[in-house]
Amino acid sequence: QLQASGGGLVQAGGSLRLSCAASGRTLGYRAVGWFRQAPGKEREFVAAINWSGGSTSYAESVKGRFTVSRDNAKNTVYLLMNSLKPEDTAVYHCAAPISTGWPVKDYEYWGQGTQVTVSS
Repeated sequence: QLQASGGGLVQAGGSLRLSCAASGRTLGYRAVGWFRQAPGKEREFVAAINWSGGSTSYAESVKGRFTVSRDNAKNTVYLLMNSLKPEDTAVYHCAAPISTGWPVKDYEYWGQGTQVTVSS
């Protein structure tokens, strides 16, 4: 089971760090992805990181502002979000695939999300 945490209310230009923790199973050799869904919008990809942390991928809208990282010893993946904008407001979810490949084609394991609200 994956659980995202760390969301909250922040002013535009501020920062938040989200965490994605795995319980009941280790992330093992799996990549982890971050996604977000704003009210009335479809879920969109934000960022992903491979199992070693050596490869990452970002949506164009967050490049240069967000950084994904992981600590496999703690079985946790992080999303550091800087220079937040009101349009970053959404529920953020982390997800992992069944397979261990990279890049990831499908994510099968999804956790409960955490709300991020950026005020202008």
